Parts: sequence; C-alpha cells; structure tokens
Amino acid sequence: MPIPAPGFQPALPKILIPEKISPDGIEILKKSTTIHQKHGLSPEELLRIIPDYDALIVRSETKVTAELLRAGKKLKVVARAGVGVDNVDVATATTLGVIVVNSPVGNINAAAEHTIALMMAVARNVGDACASLKAGKWERSRLVGVEVKGKTLAIVGLGKVGLTVARQAGGLGMNLIAYDPYANPNIAAAANVTLYPSIKDLLPLADFFTIHTPLIASTKGMIGAAELAIMKPTARLLNVARGGMIDEAALLSALSAQTIAGAGLDVFTSEPPQPDSVTSRLIAHPAVVATPHLGASTVEAQENVSLDVCEQVILILAGQLPRSAVNAPFILPEEYGTLKPFVGLVEKMGTLYTQHCARYRRDGLPGTNAHFRTTFDLIYEGALANLNTTKPLFAALVKGLLATIAGPDGTNVNIVNAELVAKERGITINESRSRENVDEKGYAASVTLKARLSRSSGASADATEEEQEIQGFVSANTPYIRTLDRFSTNFVPAGTLLICRNFDSVGKIGFVGSRLGKAGVNIRYMSVAPLRTGGKTFEGNGGVESENEALMILEVDRPVEDAVVKGLIGEEGVLEASVVTL
Repeated sequence: MPIPAPGFQPALPKILIPEKISPDGIEILKKSTTIHQKHGLSPEELLRIIPDYDALIVRSETKVTAELLRAGKKLKVVARAGVGVDNVDVATATTLGVIVVNSPVGNINAAAEHTIALMMAVARNVGDACASLKAGKWERSRLVGVEVKGKTLAIVGLGKVGLTVARQAGGLGMNLIAYDPYANPNIAAAANVTLYPSIKDLLPLADFFTIHTPLIASTKGMIGAAELAIMKPTARLLNVARGGMIDEAALLSALSAQTIAGAGLDVFTSEPPQPDSVTSRLIAHPAVVATPHLGASTVEAQENVSLDVCEQVILILAGQLPRSAVNAPFILPEEYGTLKPFVGLVEKMGTLYTQHCARYRRDGLPGTNAHFRTTFDLIYEGALANLNTTKPLFAALVKGLLATIAGPDGTNVNIVNAELVAKERGITINESRSRENVDEKGYAASVTLKARLSRSSGASADATEEEQEIQGFVSANTPYIRTLDRFSTNFVPAGTLLICRNFDSVGKIGFVGSRLGKAGVNIRYMSVAPLRTGGKTFEGNGGVESENEALMILEVDRPVEDAVVKGLIGEEGVLEASVVTL
C-alpha cells in the first residue's frame, strides 16, 4: 500500500443537487464536500452524470428510479428534502446499500398550519368568494359559511403532523376524534383527542375530516364512494398529506350531488394535474379550495428540511449513523449517543477477526481465510443491553467482517442492507443481551464477539477449533479491545497493527523490533497481552501451547511487507504474526 505524500489531501465526497435547497444547507455542505448544483436536468442527463457522485439531494421533482440508483455506483445516500419519499425507489436503494434519508420533522408545523388554513377557507368559502369578487360580483348572501368552534374534527393519522393539527384545532374550540392503530393513548388524551377503533366509526361524526398518513397500500383509496356515503352532507374533507388516499372521481361526484359540502385539497393523484382529467375537474369545482402542494412551502419549513437533510448527508458520508433513514431502523435520540461510538468499535472487531483470527492458523502460516467462521454471537452488556435497537451494531459487524474479502463487486455494506448481505454470504449473527453489571469494570457497556463453528459443519471440536472471542468497550468515546482470542489486553484499535503470538521469553521483543527496524518500519506503540486462561497446556495442530504465551500488539507507521512478516516466524522469533489495517 503506497504511503500518501506529505500534504496529500484525499478527494472530497461529491454531492449532486438537481433542485433548489436552502443556501444555509449549501453552506453546511461546502465545509467538507464538493457540491454541484445542476438544476433542470433531464432524466437522461441525470443518468449520465450520476456515476460520479457520492450523494444525491432532491426535493419532489427528481425521480430517483431503480435505473438511476444502479447507475450511481458510488452513491452512499439519497436525501429527500421533505417528508415523503414517493419519488425514490426505496426498495432498490436498500438492496444496493444506499441510505435514503428525509426530514420528517422539518415541515411539521407548516403542514399543520396549511391544514388549518384550508379548513378555515373551506368553512368560510374563501376560494369561491375570492373568485366571485375578482369577477366583479358581490354575493354575500350566497357565500354564507360556518364556524369551526364546537364542530368535530376527525383526524386519520395521529403522528407528529396529526397531533399538531389537533392541538391547533383544539385552540379553536373544536371537538377532536381520531383513528390511528399506532397512536399512544396517553399522548392522545393529553391533546384532548378521543381515539376510535376504525375509520368508519369516525366518518358519520365528522364535520371536518383530515388525513395525515403516508401513502401505502393500506391507505391508497381509503376514502371512496362507500365512505363518502356515510358522511354528513355538511362534512368537509381536507388532505395535505398525499394524493391518492381519496378517490378523486368519487369525491367529485359527491360534491356535485351535494352529499358532501366541500373539500380543501393540497395534494392530488397526478401532480401537476393533466388538462381535462378528473383531478382538473375536481380542482375547478366551486366547493373545492385547492393549492398546488404548498403544505411544506414556507420559508421556515424549507430552511428546516434543507438544514436537516444536509446535516444527515454529512454524517453518513463520514461513516456515522443516520438520524432519519427511511430504510433503516429508527434510532431514538437518547440512544443515538450510546450507539455511536460502539458502531465504530464493532466494525473494527469484525475487521480484527477477519484479518487476524481467521487469517492465520495456529502454526503461524497464512490460511487465506480458510478458518473464517460464518456463525457469530454478538453479546451486549451494560447500557447496550437496554437499547431498543442494536441493528447499527449488527450492520457494523457485517461491514467489518467483509471489509477485506467483499470481492470485486464492492458491495456497500451498511445499516440498510446488512441483513441481506449477511444472508447472501451465508453468515449467521446471533444477538443477545447480558444483564451483567459492568460498572465495576470501569465502563458502562461492553460488546463481545464470539466466532464458532456452525453446529451443522460436522467438524471436530479440537483445540484449534475452540471458540474465538473478541471483547471491547468504550471509555470517553474512545474504543478499546480488552480481549483478543485467548489473550487479555487493552489497546485502541486504530492504524496499522502488527500482532505477534510468541512465547513470553527474553529477547522476543528485541528480535521483532530489530527486524522491523531493518525493514524501515517504525513502532509507534506496543502492548503485551498475557493469556487470560492460566494453567493450561494442550496439544493442537500447531504443537504444544502453554500458559507462557503472550501477544505483542504493535502499532506501526506503515504496512509491513509479507516477506518481513514471514521472517519474524521461527524458533528465534514468534509463533505467529499478522498485519491488521484498521
């Protein structure tokens, strides 16, 4: 491996931004990336240039298709500056290991306020009245509206936007009812919202009806002719979430028949609507107040979502955890800090296993991963045992294990595709939690990696096939290895390490140091690790092993050539030597 020349600066990650985002978000990106803002690209132009980029930031216009994702060989992250990701092929991104992030909180208030604005506009005939007045008419008697105070607002989807709408509508004196199978009853009660078991229970009671759910198979077309038929003729529908959840043809028929009083719509099945389509006729109906998908279109919301996704892109490109990945487990903010340093530790434990434990046999000769095991246990102790999700640690292990043996395809292993990659490679990882108190050991949490033969392998359980173990912990955000196979140690896994197994006798350190000096390799740090199991002597394929063995762990300033490593092994030198690059 060549040594970078003095002053060498690695190339910065490249980000493509084909749509307009906040200038403040751009400023965040400029500090550590190269940005190309290319607005108005055709799909063909985008497909042609995407192979050059590490990240893609879009809003709603750019279609991130499977073809585009496959062409983006370097892509690590696609960021959607907004809530929905309808324009991103998330399934393909997951398969390819591309993290998809959005900003689920940046435009909550904007969407909620727009819902209230449409509700008030529909209640008071604002749209029709404005058009009438601009046409030179004065139709006060025809445009009598209704007040919202004392009316019942039915909410489908009591997530962050739905709850914000509820609180704002509650301030207007409205009665609040909702349906959401995942809603927290205590949070709903605190917002004075009464939960109902189904949508059909809400419909006959609603004076105003609003939807705040994602567009998925179960919500597509959830309000059709049958649902509209059981609503009050004075009811008014609102949709600032996603088009496609209300059957537009059925709603147009109900409005024309005056079995529904009105609708406030910000989203549509087709955007922009095609001329002479059902959507266009619905928008033109006098009982409809329509806006062109403006739910998140406030100065504040655009700023918030841009800052949020740009910060997440920087984190991901730096190898850190995403906050709001739509194709990865949700990580609670209070757990993020605990997980973050352990992700790096577990990845390095996986790399240590592949480059040290699995690479060399007990006789010190290279095994070319002949002893790479495919069944692993990850055991979490202390604070890690209480986390809701440990999937980032699972992913980190898979990435570390495969870092040097992934093959020519260069699979990008991360939190979104780790399980799929492990399955394809025949790797089984069992996660478990230990309630052992680790505080007395001087740290709050630890993680243990055990590599063992699969029960189905049929191999004999001799001394060379004993369980291999690596254990680590984090102190002051610094990762440490405290157990490496059969040895007790305490070192920071970083840089290039030369790990030697030897008899703990006079002259071994001097011999290794002398040979490295002759090869021009400088030792930056050295640690000696004794056996953690005393009083044992057993026969293995590599000869007699006894309790006077030790490991020398040396951090060196450059990679050590194979010839130098082999020259360390022998009666005068060490029993085994391996080079690990972390």
